[in-house]
Amino acid sequence: MTSVAGVETRTALITGASRGIGRAIALRFARDGYEIVAVARKQNELDALRDEIGTAGARCRAIVLDVADGVAVARTLQGIDADVLVNNAGVGVLKPFTELAPEDWHRMVDVNVNALYHVTHAVLPGMIARRRGHICTVGSIAGRSAMIGGSCYAGTKAFVTAWAESLMLEVRDHGVKVSVVMPGAVATEFNGNAPSAKDAWKLTPEDVADTVASVVNTPPHVLLHRVEVRTNNAPPARAR
Repeated sequence: MTSVAGVETRTALITGASRGIGRAIALRFARDGYEIVAVARKQNELDALRDEIGTAGARCRAIVLDVADGVAVARTLQGIDADVLVNNAGVGVLKPFTELAPEDWHRMVDVNVNALYHVTHAVLPGMIARRRGHICTVGSIAGRSAMIGGSCYAGTKAFVTAWAESLMLEVRDHGVKVSVVMPGAVATEFNGNAPSAKDAWKLTPEDVADTVASVVNTPPHVLLHRVEVRTNNAPPARAR
């Protein structure tokens, strides 16, 4: 929590903030009065987000960073006092296991799993010291629902739920909350596909952002630890 002109402002650090779900979360939390620390790899997209948030009268600090680089994360995020951390950065390559290249496998594990350690390890000690904070990780219903082509991706999301629950049990006595939001199908650039009209039945990034905000904005004694959010629209029938 920082003080601007004598007014205390909460800070939300969001990874994968430059597009899709992460961008929607950053915009939503900015509207809720948070100062945003937006982390992603692409400078131009972060600049556009920062400008949009600034035009709306809020504050945004843009940080170009690969969250899979543990040394860079520890160096860059040192000293940032985050009231909320949203671990949103993630990648998905959906292919049959025998077609997954080693670089596909390692990148998913590095971003979806190892980055949770790097980023959370950088900001959690400050939360514990202040006896307040909320860590919310964007998982997926793939973490409990196997799928063809998801041998690595679904495995990483299963890790998210187990890791988050274990961490929740460790830190709740220190005043820190830990949650997981598990979306179903969302119209984003997931798996290298740009959203199109055929994705109209899916959740929007804003739907997920609203869910994350609801999870975080609970009274101090209330914890929504695991929330699954799905579209209520039926997917289009597959051609036979």
